[in-house]
Amino acid sequence: MSARHWALAATLTLAATGLLGAPDRAEAAARAVEIMLDDAIAGDHRVPANRERDAWRHPKETLLFFGLEPGMTVMEVWPGGGWYTEILAPVLREGGGRLLAASWDPASDSDYVKKALAGYQAKLEARPDVYDKVEVTALQYPTAMDPIAPGSVDLVLTFRNIHNWMPRDAARPMLEAMFKALKPGGLLGVVEHRASTDQPQDLQAKSGYVREDYAVELIESVGFRLEAASEVNANPADTRDYEGGVWTLPPSLRHGERDRERFLAIGESDRFTLRFRKPAE
Repeated sequence: MSARHWALAATLTLAATGLLGAPDRAEAAARAVEIMLDDAIAGDHRVPANRERDAWRHPKETLLFFGLEPGMTVMEVWPGGGWYTEILAPVLREGGGRLLAASWDPASDSDYVKKALAGYQAKLEARPDVYDKVEVTALQYPTAMDPIAPGSVDLVLTFRNIHNWMPRDAARPMLEAMFKALKPGGLLGVVEHRASTDQPQDLQAKSGYVREDYAVELIESVGFRLEAASEVNANPADTRDYEGGVWTLPPSLRHGERDRERFLAIGESDRFTLRFRKPAE
């Protein structure tokens, strides 16, 4: 065991014992999470192209804001290619937690879904030392709405997905399923491309952008309560007025070489980052 891991083990032990007062235990626990996140983010299992996006996605700061703890049961909704799975899986594996990847319905007849699910599964199987504890389940409206027993999850995370659900009238039922899955007092972390407030919300979200106030109202309408907002994923250089919507920006770069350097200079989209809580009663 490396000196770093000895330090982590000692920190976790101190956080769990009654030898420290409550403030010191909380500080030790917070430090342990930071060490584990640093190790996961620096891990050799991560795809290099994913690592390059850390500067725009701020994974450590985002997950700390959402209240991630190593022993939690966490449900990552629509993990896609596993960008956040690369970070969540080793932290929860080492910390004795549980990661549920609530992806698309495997019974779908969509070739895109089939290919994406196969790619995600291949990623998990390639590194069992990191991903062997990941539990793949399904959460997709309207065919797969019960990914886990009700009241089983401490933290639900969804990254840039609300705009995908809106054209399918799926946003509300998907949020209701997340609410149902969470324990009373459980947390929901949301990141989404942020639309300007000078235009009404397009209910189809064709541009990929969602107004923050619209998202808050929608999420609270199913029972959640907004607890905090963070600007950790803000990008004031994003003008949100592109012909190809948010996909004009990296990493998609929808227009190819046209104005490529301009869009690379802007960077990834401006995003709101919100933490909600399911009421304890």
